[in-house]
Amino acid sequence: MSTATAEATRISVSDAGPAAKRIDITVPAASVDGHVSTALSGLQRDAAVPGFRKGKVPMALLRRKFGGALLQDVRQRLIAESYQRALEDNKIRPIAPPEMAPGTTEPEVVEGKDFAFSVVVEIMPSFDLPSWEGMAISRPVIAIGDTHVEEEIKRLSYRFGTPTEIQGPFEPLDRMVGKATARLAGTDDVQFEAEQALAVVPAAEDAGKGPFLGLLVEGLDTMLKGKKVGDSVVITMKGPEGHEIEAIRGADLAVTFEIRAAERITPATREALASQLGCESDDVLKDSVRSLLERRRDDEQRSAMRDQVFEQLAAGVDFELPVKVSESQVARDLERQRLEMLYRGTDPQVVERRMAEIRTSSADESRRRLKLFFVLARLAEQLGVEATDAEVNGRIAMIARQRGTRPAELRAELEKSGRLSELALQIREHKAADRVIAKASITDIPAEEWNAQLEARTAAASKARSGAKPSSGSASGAKGKPAKSGTSE
Repeated sequence: MSTATAEATRISVSDAGPAAKRIDITVPAASVDGHVSTALSGLQRDAAVPGFRKGKVPMALLRRKFGGALLQDVRQRLIAESYQRALEDNKIRPIAPPEMAPGTTEPEVVEGKDFAFSVVVEIMPSFDLPSWEGMAISRPVIAIGDTHVEEEIKRLSYRFGTPTEIQGPFEPLDRMVGKATARLAGTDDVQFEAEQALAVVPAAEDAGKGPFLGLLVEGLDTMLKGKKVGDSVVITMKGPEGHEIEAIRGADLAVTFEIRAAERITPATREALASQLGCESDDVLKDSVRSLLERRRDDEQRSAMRDQVFEQLAAGVDFELPVKVSESQVARDLERQRLEMLYRGTDPQVVERRMAEIRTSSADESRRRLKLFFVLARLAEQLGVEATDAEVNGRIAMIARQRGTRPAELRAELEKSGRLSELALQIREHKAADRVIAKASITDIPAEEWNAQLEARTAAASKARSGAKPSSGSASGAKGKPAKSGTSE
């Protein structure tokens, strides 16, 4: 246990489990009274009370009229200031917001009495990175062929196709929106509602599975095929153990989906597609698509190499993780993976399906990715790399171009949702991994061989983790196809 004292505030820090600290703080009565007095003086100076000039309102009246709100403000200030001081004095690096210590509650401010509270905070684990110079890395290589080009043109024909409003009955690839109300199975306990939930009838090659509300649902095709606008469908699913919302983890869910509208996409003709993409002829269209696939392949190749760096670094260290994987940590990890796929040019619909697959991973898989987050943070710190404003702006422009939106709109969207910092974190991790790759021992292998190795590792990991799925790293979306960037996805 360590103890620090500053301005008479007593701060005690002790271990609270793996990668967690308990902080006990006592603000003495004299300091509490000083904060209350300062708050009252400020209120007297600024308060507008009928019948009194500013600065002349009696303190007794202010206490009666504003006392409760004033003490609440003082309480928040005392907690924030003393907690920040505890972090700085004890060099604590939190990775999540603090929580009240078990068995304690937030105290009320009482003049003339000490103000004491206790919190538990998860912190950055302590560990040393293994040696990484000369790391052995495989680089999957593949040539983009005519078949890949035709698959991509087919995908683009649907992406730029014409939607037509329909009533049903629904067929594969039909899209519908409606209100979704999720409850715990067998109860009326509503977990959440979504007014504009989207569902798509899975294609034949999807084996009946499809994403809905961010989760991968088995048998979604049979639940939706043949239905029509106005129908109410109950979609059952299992909340994955690694879901970012804690209440959903492992829960049996029954979602009532009230279908309000639907559409069917008529794929664009090759001529119309060429025109929309600014290509003068079919040959120019094919050349343009080939160049696009080659750029995606190169990005996916680099991604596969980075993933090997990440995994080898994580395998080379061992440290205890926080006992509880918080909702914010899981959400942050999911957002990083979403941004990674968008950066590689993955179609937004495919991104959502893959995100649903990632959510089905086990709690062990979520903790494995959390470990990787710590390892990458330490690597970037060791190498002294950071993301510059210019790099963030460049990444935003690249993703915006792939999404067909303006960079300013995407930046505003990221800022509003608080995801801009995750983009900077992604860039920092990429830069750190590229430093390692620059000093690695690299061997080129055919993409087919890489896919076989990946499938073998995935099967072994899945068996070991009771069905967990990989988060990324494939240089190919399916057998016989090039890097994800070169598939019809």
